[in-house]
Amino acid sequence: MASLSDFVDFSQPSLQWAALSIAFNPIFWNIVARTEYRSHFLTRIFGNAYYGCYFLAVTIFSLGILRDHVYQVALEDQPYYAPVHQPILGGLLFAFGSVLVLSSMYALGVTGTYLGDYFGILMDAPVTGFPFNVTGSPMYWGSTLNFLGVALYKGKVAGVFLTAEVFILYWFALQWEDPFTAEIYAKRERERAKSKNGGKSL
Repeated sequence: MASLSDFVDFSQPSLQWAALSIAFNPIFWNIVARTEYRSHFLTRIFGNAYYGCYFLAVTIFSLGILRDHVYQVALEDQPYYAPVHQPILGGLLFAFGSVLVLSSMYALGVTGTYLGDYFGILMDAPVTGFPFNVTGSPMYWGSTLNFLGVALYKGKVAGVFLTAEVFILYWFALQWEDPFTAEIYAKRERERAKSKNGGKSL
């Protein structure tokens, strides 16, 4: 009888590095962004909130490229499993995921994509057009589809497991990020309302 070890080689260091990099990225950017919100350390270092946000954007983007590379290397070291090899479906998932990610970045811009609101760079109004009319978090779910698409294209069960890790971590990240971001904008609205009322508390 086949066992899980026939489909996933857990002894491969590349698999462990891929799992670590997938976990590291969302934890890193949430810690850095919240630290910036509370202490403005990047704004002080770079002398400007926009420059600080651009630095974080380059850092997050670079870490994402590294993570994707480590993921690809890990899959190369893993056993092939024919039933999971679905290149057409994998290609379609990757294409749709890429559309979600790229259209989200276009709609939000650099600061909107890379946590500009934690730097005090707030958007005038929520983006409600595509892809945000498909899902509220197109960057996260598009990226998840990309991971799954690659796993299916290559026929690697390990990729499916790593995709599950991506999904779980992004889900938890959203539970942490969404309320915090909502409070940032709620605070702005309270300050605007207070200003309109001559500085009097409501």
